Amino acid sequence: MTKQEWKNKTTVTEFILLGFGNGPETESLFFLVFLSIYIATITGNTSIIVLTVAHRRLHTPMYFFLGNLACLEICYSSNILPRLLLSYLGGDRSISVRGCITQYYFFGCLAAAECYLLAAMSYDRYLAVCRPLHYPSHMGRKLCLQLAAASWISGFLSNSLLTFLITNLDFCGPNEIEHFFCDSFPMMKLSCSDTRVTGLVTSVVAGVCSLPPFLLTFSSYFCIITTVMRIPSATGRKKTFSTCSSHLVVVILFYWSILVVYVLPHQDTQVSPSKVFSVFYTILTPLVNPLIYSLRNKEVKEALRKQASKLMAFRGLLSVKKGGNNPQ
Repeated sequence: MTKQEWKNKTTVTEFILLGFGNGPETESLFFLVFLSIYIATITGNTSIIVLTVAHRRLHTPMYFFLGNLACLEICYSSNILPRLLLSYLGGDRSISVRGCITQYYFFGCLAAAECYLLAAMSYDRYLAVCRPLHYPSHMGRKLCLQLAAASWISGFLSNSLLTFLITNLDFCGPNEIEHFFCDSFPMMKLSCSDTRVTGLVTSVVAGVCSLPPFLLTFSSYFCIITTVMRIPSATGRKKTFSTCSSHLVVVILFYWSILVVYVLPHQDTQVSPSKVFSVFYTILTPLVNPLIYSLRNKEVKEALRKQASKLMAFRGLLSVKKGGNNPQ
C-alpha cells in the first residue's frame, strides 16, 4: 500500500492491546496470576519503604537506595498491571492513542531510571565491600541524594525524545498491538509513517541507558565477588557470595531482557518473543527485587519482626480497652 493510500485512511484514535489470552478460561487464569503478582509486588515494596523510613538502623545508604528502588517498582508495576487487569476483568482491551503514548512514556522513563539506580546500588555495594575504610567518607548523604536524583532525572529525560518522535507518527491502519502494554516497537509496527529514524533512535537510547549501567553493575559485582572469595571465614564467604550472586542474577535477567528487546536488530518475527522477554523486566523484576535485595537481609528481618511486635501489642491494647468499655 502506498503512502498516499495510507493517508487516505481514517486516523486511528485507539489501539487494541491483545495481551496474552483470548479464551475465557485463559483470561481468568491470567487475571488471577497477574492480580496475585501485583498484590505481592505492592505489598513487598511498600513494606520496604515503611521499614526503611520507620527504623533508624535502616537509615543507611544501602537502604536509602533500596527505598528508592521500591518506590520505583511500585510506579513501574502500577503503570502496566492495573490496565492489564482491567482488560481481563471487563473485556475491554482498547486504549486511546494518547493514553497509549502516555503509558509508554512513563514505562520508558521508569525502566531507564531503574537501570541507572541499579548501577548506583552496585557502586554503593562495591565501596562497602571492596573499600570499607573509605566507604563512610565517600558514600555520604549528599552523594546518595545526588546519585538517586541523577537516576530519576536521567530516566525521565532519556525517554522524552523517543516519546516526542512517537507522538509525531501517523497511525492510520490496523490498530491491534501484539503486546500486553504500549511499547515503542509494537506501536511503530502499526504506524503508516517512516519509522526508521524512530526505531534507530530507540535502539541507541536503549543501548545508552542499559549497556553502560550494565557494564558498571557487572564490573562492581565482579570486584565484590573477587573480594569475597578472599574472606578467610568460609561461613562469611558463603553468606556474602550467596547475597551478591542473587543480586547479580536479577540484574543480568533485567538488563539482558531489555538488551534483547530494544538493542538487538528488531525484526517482525521478534514481536511475540519480545512480549515474553518483556515479562521479565516489567512484571517479574518488580516482584522479586524486594525479596532478593531486602527481605533476605538480617537487618530488614529484624525490623520487620519489631514492626510486627508493635502491631500485635497495639491490637492487644485496643482489645483491652474495648473489653474495659463493655458494660458488665
